Amino acid sequence: MLKFASLGSGSRGNATLIQAGDTCLLLDSGFSLRELQQRLARLELTPDDLDAVLVTHEHGDHIKGVGPLARKYRMPVWMTHGTWRNANCGDIPELQLFGSHTPPFSIGDIEVAPFAVPHDAREPTQFTFSYRKLKLGILTDAGSFTPHVIASITGVDALLLECNHDVQMLQDGPYPPRLQERVGGNYGHLSNDQAAQVLAQIDHGRLQHLVIGHVSEKNNSPDLARRTLAGVCESLDARLSVLEQGNVSGWFCMNPD
Repeated sequence: MLKFASLGSGSRGNATLIQAGDTCLLLDSGFSLRELQQRLARLELTPDDLDAVLVTHEHGDHIKGVGPLARKYRMPVWMTHGTWRNANCGDIPELQLFGSHTPPFSIGDIEVAPFAVPHDAREPTQFTFSYRKLKLGILTDAGSFTPHVIASITGVDALLLECNHDVQMLQDGPYPPRLQERVGGNYGHLSNDQAAQVLAQIDHGRLQHLVIGHVSEKNNSPDLARRTLAGVCESLDARLSVLEQGNVSGWFCMNPD
């Protein structure tokens, strides 16, 4: 079984668990160490249960807690060369660097495949995670999508997909024009409509779970994001879930056919 859970998703902090076999990985740590420990405890886990941390990019809502976690627990940390050059997370005792186009590599029982995404960071990546014949795709923090992104996530058994904002709500919302341009630009965040376009271009017949993440609390609503993605294919609605900023999700489990 390959499974994943969100410890929180949004502009105030992101962290995702991926577990298979004897391996448990943490993707990003955008919370303080104390808050991360509290959120892990809701799933009856502690940092000692983690085998490594992977970092998508250097923005604070993804990397804030990486340094303290790595130093206290001697945790291996994986990130791109560009992310490390722009990260401000202090000494990392066990640092593993890779490139955004590095071939897949293994951490314990899980195969990790990074892929480059358009985002306003130095060398941002998203990932697929594979265990035996099961594959999880994660795509957040991307202002647009490329053929490489589509190829990377097609055919996955579960997908965590960003629906950051509704275009009209962003335009009418409280953000100043410069921030609106940043969020809605090609190197910002995926809108509901863009996420639906991604979904329409991939083979989603295998999807056991479609999980909506990184939903803006000011420029979107969970119901609107859900309706937009469900509009791609009626059968997707039963497989849809929406992550929350303040709550830890349950486990999303993938099983072989």
